[in-house]
Amino acid sequence: MAARIYSPAKTAMQSGKAKTESWTLEFEPEQPRKVEPLMGYTSSGDMKSQIRLSFETKEEAIAYAQKNGIAYSVQEPKETRRRVVSYSENFRFDRKQPWTH
Repeated sequence: MAARIYSPAKTAMQSGKAKTESWTLEFEPEQPRKVEPLMGYTSSGDMKSQIRLSFETKEEAIAYAQKNGIAYSVQEPKETRRRVVSYSENFRFDRKQPWTH
């Protein structure tokens, strides 16, 4: 019974950072998923894979795992490398590529 503690990344539909400040404890799957031959559904007998706990801080999630004797691994969030560009920079005279419609 191992768990993973991580801070969820923003979804593709988000432009802001809502719901990315919390930390999540999620159990690793103990059994592989199976495809049912009749209907084609994906199933698993592992009930812990459905449990997802949210915490305000990483320390709270680690304390919960230690208190309950759960082996865990922490995945730190990756820093986004994004250059802040203003609209007026599209029209600068010293652009490397000329701006066209």
